[in-house]
Amino acid sequence: MSRKTARESVMKGIFEMSINKNSMEETYDNLIEEIDIDKDQEIYVKELLNGITTKAEELDLIIEKYLINWKIQRLSKIDLAILRLCTYEILYRDDIPNRVTINEGIELAKKYSDEKSASFINGILDKISKNK
Repeated sequence: MSRKTARESVMKGIFEMSINKNSMEETYDNLIEEIDIDKDQEIYVKELLNGITTKAEELDLIIEKYLINWKIQRLSKIDLAILRLCTYEILYRDDIPNRVTINEGIELAKKYSDEKSASFINGILDKISKNK
């Protein structure tokens, strides 16, 4: 499994937690059952889920700061999941170049949301990246 696939699984997990209100541990267990994963990727997935869950309020405040004429509550749950994942990576994962994270966020938006969301997410992540 590539990091791209792991990142996509984490985004799905964040989305799932926002709908089902599952704990991070339940979500992690569900993800690990569903995907073919090696030990390194398992650690990566757990670190992302744990970090995003632990810092959700902080991430939301940062995201909201760059929403012009929007409230975070108005975002679709999928767009919010993508933004939380990517914002966390930009701020807390120095091993991943910001450009890679932003491009992955755009690709996730194109696959799971719509074209307008992809450009919207690109704009938000670009601002976060430049101002971190």
